[in-house]
Amino acid sequence: MKKIYLIFIVFLVIFALFLPEFKQNMNQRSGLEKLGYTPQGELYKSVLGEFRWFMGDYLTFKSIIYYGGKINELRQRKYKEVEFYNLFRTIETSIILNPYHEDSYYFAQAAFVWDIGRVKEVNALLKYVMKYRTWDYRIPFFLGFNYSYFMKDYEKAAKYFRKAAKISGSPLFTKLAARYFYEGGETELGIVFLKFMYENARKEAVKESYKLRLEALKKIKMLEDGVSEYKNRFNSLPENLDQLVEKGILDKIPQDPYGGEFYINENGKIRTTSKLTNKKGGKNEGS
Repeated sequence: MKKIYLIFIVFLVIFALFLPEFKQNMNQRSGLEKLGYTPQGELYKSVLGEFRWFMGDYLTFKSIIYYGGKINELRQRKYKEVEFYNLFRTIETSIILNPYHEDSYYFAQAAFVWDIGRVKEVNALLKYVMKYRTWDYRIPFFLGFNYSYFMKDYEKAAKYFRKAAKISGSPLFTKLAARYFYEGGETELGIVFLKFMYENARKEAVKESYKLRLEALKKIKMLEDGVSEYKNRFNSLPENLDQLVEKGILDKIPQDPYGGEFYINENGKIRTTSKLTNKKGGKNEGS
């Protein structure tokens, strides 16, 4: 115990010595860099000892506050103004220090999977947390969703959905695997997942990150249903979405909340010029 306290005191002394220079350096940096650098998690863990739990909680709080302050930039898809690299390092360190903190992995799933596509990295964090939160069905649920929706690895997805079903005692996740993987319906799977995330998120910044995307997927689902009805009626795909209005299937074409335009590609899939991501550009007909 004395050794732990001695290490902690040494750490505080070193921190105090470098604090003025660090503060001056931070003040000279632009606003988007204010999050700052976070030491590697394993190094922090060995130095802090039993104090790592408190530091882990603090870094999670720091990450969510920073992210919440960037909501306007995120809504406008100004992703270059968000310090994603340092943000990921910070939340990664927080999870290593305290893998029991629920908000940490929830935030990682919200911030890094949808907007910047760091699915593999987030999956690695979720697997790390799952070793500790063995009772938490949401972690294999998130992994199952990521493997199915983003990575198209349905075998691994089914494995994690079965694990979620076993932990929770709910047949919902088994039904997800059977219904959405074998009958298609990725958009509906996305809506189910986003509704779950939105309704269970405890932090407003995390809820906001899901709200817009949930709205977009609901509109995509409406268009997919319209295309399906058109195909059943006329035994062909519509040439464009305007034909859904012309044939009385839809009253109007919904607006993409991300500012793009919905369209139907040559394979009959609903796409949008915004792509619901940070990538900008025109239509990709082959996607």
